Amino acid sequence: MSVDIQIVKRVARLARIAVTEEEAQRMTGELNTILGFVEQLNEVDVSAVEPMTSVIPMAMRKRADIVTDGGRPEDIVANAPSTDENFFIVPKVVE
Repeated sequence: MSVDIQIVKRVARLARIAVTEEEAQRMTGELNTILGFVEQLNEVDVSAVEPMTSVIPMAMRKRADIVTDGGRPEDIVANAPSTDENFFIVPKVVE
């Protein structure tokens, strides 16, 4: 893929970045260089490489996926201005 000056200006407009004509010319070359490097990375065969979460092999610590009520509903609503049976009471916003 090749980037031209119109694409650079469009991306800059979408990102709400002010770009001069000189900056757009310079960015065109820089973006084409970056995309060329990405295309080189796509050529590498990684089919035999396992996905990893770290450079050092380690097991991820996981918590038990158990649904609870928190065990402290009184503490949760303690600072609320208005509650009823451990539920927050809020003003009606939609008529």
